[in-house]
Amino acid sequence: MPLKIEKIDTWIVDIPTIRPHVLSMISIHSQSMMLVRLRYSDGSEGLGEGTTIGGLAYGDESPEGMKLAIDRYFAPLLVEREAQQPAVLMARLRSHIVGNHFATHAIETALLDGAARRAGLPLSALLGGAQHSRLPVLWTLASGDTVRDIEEAEAMIAARRHNIFKLKIGKRALADDVAHVAAIKRALGDRASVRVDVNQAWDYLSAQRGAEMLADAGVDLIEQPLPRDDRLGMARLTASSPIAIMADEALRGPHDALQFVRDVGAHAFSLKPAQAGGLFAAREVAAIAQAGRIGLYGGTMLEGSVGTAASAHLFATLPEMVWGTELFGPLLQTEQILSHPLTYQDFALEVPTGPGLGISLDWDKVARFRRDGPSRTISGPIAKETT
Repeated sequence: MPLKIEKIDTWIVDIPTIRPHVLSMISIHSQSMMLVRLRYSDGSEGLGEGTTIGGLAYGDESPEGMKLAIDRYFAPLLVEREAQQPAVLMARLRSHIVGNHFATHAIETALLDGAARRAGLPLSALLGGAQHSRLPVLWTLASGDTVRDIEEAEAMIAARRHNIFKLKIGKRALADDVAHVAAIKRALGDRASVRVDVNQAWDYLSAQRGAEMLADAGVDLIEQPLPRDDRLGMARLTASSPIAIMADEALRGPHDALQFVRDVGAHAFSLKPAQAGGLFAAREVAAIAQAGRIGLYGGTMLEGSVGTAASAHLFATLPEMVWGTELFGPLLQTEQILSHPLTYQDFALEVPTGPGLGISLDWDKVARFRRDGPSRTISGPIAKETT
């Protein structure tokens, strides 16, 4: 009998963060994630995750919107379809659905997880095979308080968990932000690399001045200082900046990556599978970056354990992540919703090696953090579902 997708389940879980995570556009106190599970006719399953930063404050998709899109539009295109070839199903989705990169990524992850589990292989094997078993992981200092951020960084270094730090800035006056960053860099010295993420908050003149001031403070990189549509500004800044400029929010797939290479619009790319539209789309972005001699950085949407594991499998297949990764999302949450948490030690994340994503959900924790219990987003009678 041909293998078919029998059912697609979606849930939203809300997990508190260990401390406020302050960005230029929003402060986060909990993270909301859309989980998706594909059930197959042979009894196997596949997991995926869709997560954004601060609902719609960061981009044009939200966990609530992803759940609705999958329940209402994706599922009818997939349920009862033969599932041996995930690429065929993804082509079907893309021929009927425009955009929705984050929801598409969640479904693609679940398809690949299911296929790899059935084959008894890690998901990375379906992406070409892992070249690395461990990935360096930075930590974002985003409390906004200088003393607290220094104490937090010192604790991370002492525990050998992180020795690369990114600071979220752009909410305060430029001089205040630079003073905050410079104080932290002075305290950490050569023991740690310090970068900043502006999340599009500056105009060109602020970015130009900020780059000079941050270079004097010993900062290594500035992430997305300008609005995503200011491509000319990014190219001018990249040409003149004394430190590396990285594209993030403006990088929404292979087409954007190609334009950045043509314009010489960045020194580095923040590679985010969800933002790119899936693991294979992100791999295309990586190939374009490598061809254009642009350094890669493994970005995050503050995903939980499922999305983090998916990104880790992709990043492990790439020859080099020049700027490391920031796959720290699960550590920002008060709990990992896995039977066995992801392992972080010696300044790195260990890439899971089991079949598929190499993880398993703790369903008791999932049930505890589910926003709406067993209810569904689609209209009609609500039927109780079991895990």
